[in-house]
Amino acid sequence: MNGRKRNGRRTKFGLRFTWKDLLLYGFLFLFLLFLMMGIGEFTAGSGGNNIPISKLVSDIKDKKVEDVTITDSKIEISYKNGGKAVSHKEVDTSLYEILKNAGIDPQTIKINVRDEASVNAWINILSSFLPVLLIIAFFYFIFRQARGAQENIFSFGSSRGKTFNKDFPKTTFANVAGVDEAKQELTEVVDFLKHPEKYRAMGARTPKGVLLVGPSGTGKTLLARAVAGEAQVPFISIAGSEFMEMLVGVGAARVRDLFLTAKKSQPAIIFIDEVDAIGRQRGIGIMGGHDEREQTLNQILVEMDGFTPNEQLVVVAATNRPDILDPALIRPGRFDRRIALMLPDIEGRKEILKIHAAGKPFIKAVDWERVARRTVGYSGADLENMLNEAAILAARFSKKQIDMKDIEEAATKVKLGPEKKRMQSEKDKKITAYHESGHALVSYFMPHADPVHRISIVGRGLSLGHTLIPPAQDRVHETKTRLLEQIATMLGGRVAEELIFSEMTTGAADDIEKATQLARTMVIEYGMSGLGPVSYDVDHARMFGETIQISDQMRAKIDAEVRHIIDEGYKSAQKILKQNKSKLDRVAEKLLSIETLEGEEFDAIMKGTRGTK
Repeated sequence: MNGRKRNGRRTKFGLRFTWKDLLLYGFLFLFLLFLMMGIGEFTAGSGGNNIPISKLVSDIKDKKVEDVTITDSKIEISYKNGGKAVSHKEVDTSLYEILKNAGIDPQTIKINVRDEASVNAWINILSSFLPVLLIIAFFYFIFRQARGAQENIFSFGSSRGKTFNKDFPKTTFANVAGVDEAKQELTEVVDFLKHPEKYRAMGARTPKGVLLVGPSGTGKTLLARAVAGEAQVPFISIAGSEFMEMLVGVGAARVRDLFLTAKKSQPAIIFIDEVDAIGRQRGIGIMGGHDEREQTLNQILVEMDGFTPNEQLVVVAATNRPDILDPALIRPGRFDRRIALMLPDIEGRKEILKIHAAGKPFIKAVDWERVARRTVGYSGADLENMLNEAAILAARFSKKQIDMKDIEEAATKVKLGPEKKRMQSEKDKKITAYHESGHALVSYFMPHADPVHRISIVGRGLSLGHTLIPPAQDRVHETKTRLLEQIATMLGGRVAEELIFSEMTTGAADDIEKATQLARTMVIEYGMSGLGPVSYDVDHARMFGETIQISDQMRAKIDAEVRHIIDEGYKSAQKILKQNKSKLDRVAEKLLSIETLEGEEFDAIMKGTRGTK
């Protein structure tokens, strides 16, 4: 069979047939054969050169006929002049008798007799049984389809988990970095599965469950796969949402089937990703105790700590919403260990960068220490994506190696999106330049603020410009002073617009929203206001069915505290920019000239170094 050409070569297509296909094609072939034979016989019998038997006898008497061929009732005639004709006789009548009755000696003409009795017998059999066989095959196909549909209906209760055996391409702890404490905890689980007798001798039991908690991209799924790879046991993976269907009781049935499958392969690991999809607290939903999600959760609780203990079956679950899980699910005896995965620190980021940099052609001058410090707040997934984007960027410009410029652009792209050259008027560019310069200057003069990394009036994502002020170091705590300085920095863009243009623009909308949200969080969650250390987070409490009564007077006080924080930040930004208006002008002019200022160039302008204009 010919195939299409690809890159100058002909590609062959492979055909694969099942016995069902062969049976179907066989019936179609026989049906077409039978149909063609019938059509052929009809055509032969109804041709244009069809003569009566009396005409044949007359032509034989006149010695015009060369020979005749008899097939049952059909007579094929060949004339001496090369002509052909067809005639028919009675089936039980012999041509010899017809010629004798007409006074013609049969010996004067050559007569050929063709015996097709066996062929006719097969045709008769096929004509009798083929329609019946086709009808049987048709109904068999219909019933089989109906049975398949019925099986699909009853297979709703089957587990959707994907099973990977120990021969599956392994992910080990060597592929995971930046989470050393979590790896240590999980190493013990691996040792439990590989050497259970050592722990049984000490009276210890295998942990029934391990709950991985952390923000998105911190490596929860990767760690679960690494545990399975290290333990070399079957690994059954399923998402929390795959338990749910529109049919009542399906989720619980799938849980039973999942654990039954895992028990047959013990020792084994069950990994439930996004367990919060089915593990939410019970009794707070609209449907109450008859909610399908609650029935699924109840079944999981029974399977993990019921009357039939699981000796060597570990359930690993992952979620980034541990606060909404049901207490009965996360108690000891079900999830014995709770491992928190946080964003990697500088050492963790360096290790992660090493793993994902393997196989990529970086220049030797790449300063991975600098890259790790530049990427404070990046998750493992962000770092992987950043290096991949750097490789794509280098390939786009036909480079042989990836350099620091590619990495820097990729880091910015991961957080803010790709560059977008929007058509802007000179006035719009000037407004954007002063807006971003306002952010940078306010941050520069704040005593506890991090250094400015980059200022740009090149649009990215939905923004017309950006001022990057990444954390200079990893921090666990944020102080009230730093948060107030961040609010002032956010409002620096609006203050600069008012100071220079005596006008307000819509470009500060996102800054105002973030500043207001931060100020409100300081008041209602962090207790960093004159209202004292009291939580007024109504939305968070309502999520769990709790009620926090807040009077109208207290709401007014909360709003007043938020307004006070915003006003103080606004005044701080005004004071700084009015005192440093000349430097604001210089930074804005430089931005209008080259569009992007790196941190070193910005510092040079602020310190008045020669050659910055």
